[in-house]
Amino acid sequence: MNGFDFSGKVVLVTGGTKGIGAAIAQAFGDAGATVYVCGRTPPASAAADSQTNPQEGLKAVFPENAPRFIAADVRDIDTIDAMLARIERETGRLDVLVNNAGGAPFALAAQASPRFTEAVIRLNLLAPLQLAQRANALMQQQAEGGVLLFIGSVSGLRASPGTAAYGAAKAGLLNAVRSLAVEWAPKVRVCAVSPSLVETEAATSGHMGSSSADGAAALDNITATIPAGRLAKPGDIASACLFLASPHAAYASGSNLILEGGGEVPAFLAATDMHKAFATKP
Repeated sequence: MNGFDFSGKVVLVTGGTKGIGAAIAQAFGDAGATVYVCGRTPPASAAADSQTNPQEGLKAVFPENAPRFIAADVRDIDTIDAMLARIERETGRLDVLVNNAGGAPFALAAQASPRFTEAVIRLNLLAPLQLAQRANALMQQQAEGGVLLFIGSVSGLRASPGTAAYGAAKAGLLNAVRSLAVEWAPKVRVCAVSPSLVETEAATSGHMGSSSADGAAALDNITATIPAGRLAKPGDIASACLFLASPHAAYASGSNLILEGGGEVPAFLAATDMHKAFATKP
C-alpha cells in the first residue's frame, strides 16, 4: 500500500501502458481505484489471444491490479468521446484524469518540417486540452467534482534545444493549467507535475551513445549535474500524482509541482568546476 485511499474512485491515465504512465496507473490501482489506461495499441504479450484480448498484454506490465485498457488515440476527438462514454457507461463517473501521453524525438528546429512541428504540438498541447475539456464536462456533473492532472516537463520552464516544439507545447500546457483552474473551479481542481529527465527506456535512449558503455557514461554525466545524485524514477511522478489527486491537496489548484532533484547546476559554475565545492554523492 502507498498510504493513499482511492477506493471507489475512477481514474483514467493516458499513455498508461508503459513508463511514467504505467507507474501512475499502478499506483492508483494499488490505492484501490478503478483505473483505465489508453494507448494506440496494448502492450505486447506472448499470449496467443493478446490481439483479441488486450488485457492479456497488461499482465506483463502490471503484476497486480491491472487496469482496464482502451485502445484510443488521444489526438482523435471521436476516439476521445467514445472512450469517455465507455468509462461513464461502465462506472458512472470519472474522478481523476492524468494527461500523461506525450513526447517528441530529438530534432533541431532549423531542420524540423512543418508536419513534424504540428504533430508535436498536437500530441503535447492540443490533445490533452481537448480531453480535459470533455473530462471536465463529466466531472462538473458530479457532487464531488474531480481532478485533472497534466504531466508537464521542465522543458516547458527553460530552454529546450533539440526539442523546441515539445518545450513550447509544455510551456503552453502549464499556462493552460492556471487558466483552467480558474475557469473550472470550484468543482474541478487542475494541477501539473513537471519532472526533469525520468529513468525510462524511452527517455534515456535519446542520451545513449553508440555502445552501452557510451550510453552509461552519458547518463552518468547527466546524473552528475543533479543535486539529488540520480535521475527521477517513474514512481516519483506517480507519488506526486497520488498526492495532488488526494484530499491532502484539496487547496492545490493551478499548481505545478516541479520534480527535478534540486535543479541543474548553473552553467557558469559547471564551466569553472566551482560546483564541485558543494557537490555530493549518494
